[in-house]
This record gives sequence, C-alpha cells and structure tokens, in this order.
Amino acid sequence: MGYDPAAALLVVDVQNDFADRTGSLYVAGGEEVAELINQQVASAQDAGAVIVYTQDWHPRSTPHFAKDGGMWPVHCVADTWGAEFYPDLVVVDNAIRIRKGVGGEDGYSAFNLRDPESAEQSTTGLADSLRSRGVERVVIAGLALDYCVKETAVDAISEGLTATVIADATRAVNLRPVTEPGR
Repeated sequence: MGYDPAAALLVVDVQNDFADRTGSLYVAGGEEVAELINQQVASAQDAGAVIVYTQDWHPRSTPHFAKDGGMWPVHCVADTWGAEFYPDLVVVDNAIRIRKGVGGEDGYSAFNLRDPESAEQSTTGLADSLRSRGVERVVIAGLALDYCVKETAVDAISEGLTATVIADATRAVNLRPVTEPGR
C-alpha cells in the first residue's frame, strides 16, 4: 500500500461479535480478514505509519439496538467478549484506539458519531489526531464494508484525506443481499 509516516492504517471493528461465527452480528467471512490485516499492520509499522483500531463499544441499551427500537441485534456491549478484538488480530500497543457508540450513538464512522434519535453529529477526534501527526492519506480495512468501513471512508474524504479501502481485507454484512436481476 506504500505506507510512510504520512499514512494511517485504519482497522475497523474487527471484534468477536462481527468476526467470530458465534458473534451476535457475525459478518460472513469476517474471520478471514484478520490475517490480511495483520500483514498490513506489519507493513504500516515498518514504514512508520500511524495505526488506528476502532471498536464498537455500546451500552447495554441504546436506540441503536432492535430491542430498543433500532435495527441491530445487541452487539459489542462494552466490556463483554463480543466487544473484544478478534483474537487472531494483531493489536499493536502504540496504536490510536477509537471506541464508537459509547454513549449509545450510532458509531458507524471512525471519524463521527450520530445520535440515533436527533441525527446530531459529533466527532471522535480522529481527524484532528491524524492531522496533528501529519497524516494525509488513510488505508482502511475491517468490518463491515457496507456500514462502518464505508462510512469511515466517506468521512475520511470529507476531512480532506485520501482514502483507500482494501477490498480483500473487509467483508459486508449484506442486510439486503444482492439478488440476480429478474428474480
């Protein structure tokens, strides 16, 4: 990916509830991304790039969850097995860590949070943190492509960063699976 100190690798939500087959919001093939991401982490580290890990980190009740009026099953509840990083993922000590949804907001993007009722947006502080380190471009991998990875890429571009998504190192939830035309 051509990492250097002006780049950051964003590892999005590779957590047990998404990557483990027994997770409450398992993403098909999610367990497969860890090895590919680990290779990217090693390359980024060797080049002096910034590494960022995000985690969904929800309270037990939030309008984000179906049981509370949202669309998602309960997942990644703070301090539970489901919220922990998937064990096959290499997590480096000197990385930036962003926990999303801590206050019950929708935390799709690594950059911004959104109140699920008012739609009011707030920042995670990641953009300022990356700018202060001289980061100009981000490389994004993780789960899930059609929600958190996509929203992170869109917000990165909105923040003036160049964004690349490593398609092989992500998987989609596919809540609305693509069907063949005419079916």
